[in-house]
Amino acid sequence: MKSNKYCVIMAGGIGSRFWPISRKSTPKQFLDILGNGKSLIRSTYERFVNIIDTENFLVVTNEAYKSLVKREIPELDDSQILCEPFGRNTAPCIAYAAFHLKAINPQAEMIVTPSDHIITNEMHFCEVMLQSLDFIKEHSDAMVTVGLQPTRPDTGYGYIQIAENCGHKLFKAKTFTEKPKLELAEIFIRSGEFFWNSGIFIWKANTIIDAMRLHVPDIYELFASVENSFNTPREQAAIKNIYTECRAISIDFGVMERCDNVYVRCSDFGWSDIGTWGSLYQQLNKDERANTSGEKLYMFDTHNCMVKMPKGKVAVIDGLDNYIVVDTDDALLICPRENEQDIIKYIENIKFDNGIKYI
Repeated sequence: MKSNKYCVIMAGGIGSRFWPISRKSTPKQFLDILGNGKSLIRSTYERFVNIIDTENFLVVTNEAYKSLVKREIPELDDSQILCEPFGRNTAPCIAYAAFHLKAINPQAEMIVTPSDHIITNEMHFCEVMLQSLDFIKEHSDAMVTVGLQPTRPDTGYGYIQIAENCGHKLFKAKTFTEKPKLELAEIFIRSGEFFWNSGIFIWKANTIIDAMRLHVPDIYELFASVENSFNTPREQAAIKNIYTECRAISIDFGVMERCDNVYVRCSDFGWSDIGTWGSLYQQLNKDERANTSGEKLYMFDTHNCMVKMPKGKVAVIDGLDNYIVVDTDDALLICPRENEQDIIKYIENIKFDNGIKYI
């Protein structure tokens, strides 16, 4: 009998904070960022295939990246790759997947995950996913998000405050805060009530569709207006039509922050979203001076630096402390690690002067 459990991988982002390695033509989720021989999206698929049947995967991506998805996950059929004409953030992406799954299986239970996370304890991760699926089976209107035990007052993550304990490390969600200032993040850590928002969600397809009807009715109405097209040859044309009218909004801001049936599965399975060079720096091996190591890298009086160079290229770095240095064939980034959030600003300046050639 076909399982009701599905995995939806969101893979439409550009990953601009990983410039100049990540480009519009080949975003970071399709790259071997860690140097372990696997792209991030391939690792995501392999992590979930332990608990979800291959035929029950969906990948939602930009139509320009369909061939990259096929390259990285050749086990998927074309029908399992849902193509957005352009990005509209996570709420429309999830609406697309939920309506599509509802057309396939009205009883569908969804795990929704980004394509670019690192999980070091995959066995515990799978246990958390299965426990969360069991919870939404018992509580049909529940929406579960995974909260991670914070290890530092990071200002680049969203935070979820938990309320009463519902058992099995599940808590009612109380408040959401997106990327707080350092002082507030430090208060969150000291309180013990706040967890990092992983962006991994577990719910029934019908539950999230009902929540969108209540909290983002404009998006709901667009997808509901073409409901009879899902899982038919008319689907792609319908999607192209409604996306021109669909606003960009995140699922957290549009839905999760407004609902009273959100639960947090508090976890600690060695997670990083690899959203910035700084988060990658935390994952890589380092030398005795806390610099990332690499072949043909010669560093003098240099400390705490994130350095990534093309294979076979010799680099000499002298006198830097706490910098990001990333070199490619046509672009070079050198900036203080504390300024990594400014990479978006750098890209805008480059785009203004040169168009999209280097983006």
